Amino acid sequence: MPIARGQKMLLAITVLALSGCMDAADRGLGPACESELSAAERELSDAKANNVGRVIDWAKAAGLIGAARTQQQFSEFQNCVLKAKKAREIISRRN
Repeated sequence: MPIARGQKMLLAITVLALSGCMDAADRGLGPACESELSAAERELSDAKANNVGRVIDWAKAAGLIGAARTQQQFSEFQNCVLKAKKAREIISRRN
């Protein structure tokens, strides 16, 4: 059954509207992702060098940083920022 002209127009408008929304949530979060990741990696390195924290905490933070880097590669910047911030929280805890 052929698609009517009105249905084609509605479909085109819907596709355009949805494509605009797909990256709207991540707009501007790319730089935040990189910034949080860089800070988390630097803080983890400093904590290891100064023997601050525990090895288990470092491993958790390193795992989160790795997961955040993966999220960054797939342009999932919101998840990247969340993981990097969580890693920084773990690193900043003094045990």
